Amino acid sequence: MPNRAINPTGVSYAQAHLVEDPARWLFVSGQIPVDAKDEVPAAFEDQCRLVWRNIEKQLLAGGMTLQDLVKVTVFLSDRRYREANYKVRHDVLGGHSPALTIIIADIYDEAWLLEIEAIAAV
Repeated sequence: MPNRAINPTGVSYAQAHLVEDPARWLFVSGQIPVDAKDEVPAAFEDQCRLVWRNIEKQLLAGGMTLQDLVKVTVFLSDRRYREANYKVRHDVLGGHSPALTIIIADIYDEAWLLEIEAIAAV
C-alpha cells in the first residue's frame, strides 16, 4: 500500500500521512455546501454531509475514492460546529485517517457554514 497513516488518532485523522511512489495526485479545491440546484441546506450537519458528497464526486471524477485522501483542510465558520464536524467526518471516513487541519474562518458566503479542501494520492 503506497499511502499510510502515521500516528492515527482513531478519530478519522492522523498526525501525518505518508505517500510513497504516488502515480497520481488530485488536489480538490474547497468544496462548498451547494447542491446541483444551487441550494444550501440550513443545518450544519446537512451542509457537512453535502460537502463530503461534493468531495467524493471530485475524487470519483479523478478515479479515486475517499480512501485515497491524504490531507484534508476544513474551514468552519464557528467553533460551535466542531463536534458535529467530527461526527460527520468520522461517519464518512470511518477508519481512514488522512492528515487533518481545522481552521475557524470567515467563510466566503455567509450561508455556508463550512468549506473543505482535500488532497488525494494513489
